[in-house]
Amino acid sequence: MKKPVSARPKSSYPRKLRIIGGRWRGRLLDVTESEGLRPTPDRVRETLFNWLTPYIAGAECLDLFAGTGALCLEALSRGAMRVVMVEKVPHVADRLRRHVERLEAGGAEVVLADAVDFLGRTPRAFDIVFIDPPFKSQLIPECAARVETHGWLKPGGLAYIEAPSRNSDLALPATWELIRSKKAGQVGYHLARKTG
Repeated sequence: MKKPVSARPKSSYPRKLRIIGGRWRGRLLDVTESEGLRPTPDRVRETLFNWLTPYIAGAECLDLFAGTGALCLEALSRGAMRVVMVEKVPHVADRLRRHVERLEAGGAEVVLADAVDFLGRTPRAFDIVFIDPPFKSQLIPECAARVETHGWLKPGGLAYIEAPSRNSDLALPATWELIRSKKAGQVGYHLARKTG
């Protein structure tokens, strides 16, 4: 007679973040759980950074919803010069700072702030802006509009947007041209270029 197997609830939430390319390739970092935090899946990140390969070296990047830091830390690993990671949850921001220290990631800054409030500050133009809010937030149109109107993205700069795959209209600024778009399960991910 078989012994009953104790059922442990399965969590789809990753406990570790794996950097998938560049100088820190294969490094594992702890993930802090927080409501609405949804790390970008490895296969999505891999495709995204294939798209960004011609642009990432020496780039300055802004992540408005940093969470695990997956996007900016991957960008630094692959040659970005400077990254600013905006995170509004204090314990998540603390974890990001520990990641930066552990990796000795020069050029990384963690800012404890709400993304919308941050975009109301005196802007500095970036080469790449990551807009990857919690799926239930409906913040993509507002953040994209503020990035555009306040001058956070350089002319010719790139904006990465991650949204539920069912979202067919991202409501991006008229001066942003969608140049790449894919789906992976429930995730839709897109790359736009500022043309104006």
